[in-house]
Amino acid sequence: MTTTAATLSYEQVVEAHGRIASGVLRSPCVPSPHLSELCGAEIWCKLDYQQATGSFKERGARNALSQLTDFQRGRGVVAASAGNHALALAYHGRSLGISVTVVMPRFAPLVKQVRCREYGARVVLHGDNIADAKVRADACVAAEGLTYINGFNDPAIIAGAGTCALEVFEQMPTPDAIVVPVGGGGLIAGTALVTKHLHSATKVIGVEAERCPSMTAALAAGHPVRVSAQPSLADGLGVPEIGETSFAVARGRIDQVVTVDEQSITRAILKLAELEKGVVEGAGATPLAAFLQGRLSLLAGKRVVLVLCGGNIDPTTLARVIEHGLALEGRLIQFLAVIKDRPGGLADLATAIASTGASIKQVSHERAFGDADVSKVQVLCQVEVRGSDHATELFAALRSKEIEVIARGGLKDMQGA
Repeated sequence: MTTTAATLSYEQVVEAHGRIASGVLRSPCVPSPHLSELCGAEIWCKLDYQQATGSFKERGARNALSQLTDFQRGRGVVAASAGNHALALAYHGRSLGISVTVVMPRFAPLVKQVRCREYGARVVLHGDNIADAKVRADACVAAEGLTYINGFNDPAIIAGAGTCALEVFEQMPTPDAIVVPVGGGGLIAGTALVTKHLHSATKVIGVEAERCPSMTAALAAGHPVRVSAQPSLADGLGVPEIGETSFAVARGRIDQVVTVDEQSITRAILKLAELEKGVVEGAGATPLAAFLQGRLSLLAGKRVVLVLCGGNIDPTTLARVIEHGLALEGRLIQFLAVIKDRPGGLADLATAIASTGASIKQVSHERAFGDADVSKVQVLCQVEVRGSDHATELFAALRSKEIEVIARGGLKDMQGA
């Protein structure tokens, strides 16, 4: 626990791997023919979202907890976290018989509060953000003698995170690149440490959300700097300042950092669910998002590992993301159809849509805000199609039945409809 960034070594990652082996899943690293075709590279996926609590954070948590002194174990530990680090500490604290306190912002997801309590942790709600929660956690350290465990800026956490890359090199042929999400920097630091020791030619590429580019800013400045963090689907990467220890380990070992936008993250979550049958959170989906956004074109034809590091996405959020992703790809469209306001009018519309093989998701009449012609009514339609060509076919079929189609919401597939 006293290791510094300057002395953190590959050998310590190997030791961490042995230390956590009995309590942490050796997650699969598997080739993906579907994603390979989509990305134009030989894609392998490291499935760390399959850990018991749904993220790679278990690796560092188990390693850090296992190295506590008897005195520290007796006192217990504390951390400020609204998500995966809190879950990992709570889960492995229970397993190792160590009392865990997690300080969460007041508006932390209810499901994560509940799960931490189910794992036996004491959950303290304080403040509106992680910075506020950290103040309260520090107070717990001072008042109760608890040991604070940082989620990304602790050498034991970084060494534990590095075991993910250690497994990659044991599970597959030597990759040309490993693509890693970047939040506080612990995962990419551990990954880079291992990768450059085992095969220096393998590129280590970090991916950040455009709304919180803290590693990009740190590399430009030569040291960690605070950036403005905006809400993102990749909420797990919303750390406004890279950890000093993580940065010291990573800066000379990473080859590139790219940023991705919200639309690409949305599409990546959809593709992973659809093609890989995996539920991956926004942070974990950013490596694929970088390919979808064209940020990694230099890796065309290369053997590339995508570290899918977390799968803790709220089910209601997942449902919205999938629908939005379908809309972004032109597979879910919305439009107004003007039909005759008489018996059978709606049935004629439904029949015309069905005749093209399109699937109606939702329809609703709009009488009050429609045309003054009371003989007609507007119907708002949400329809699933195969893509833009299929949408064009659908609109042509509607017009052939003398059903007027009006563009709605500026959808690209509706332009000129």
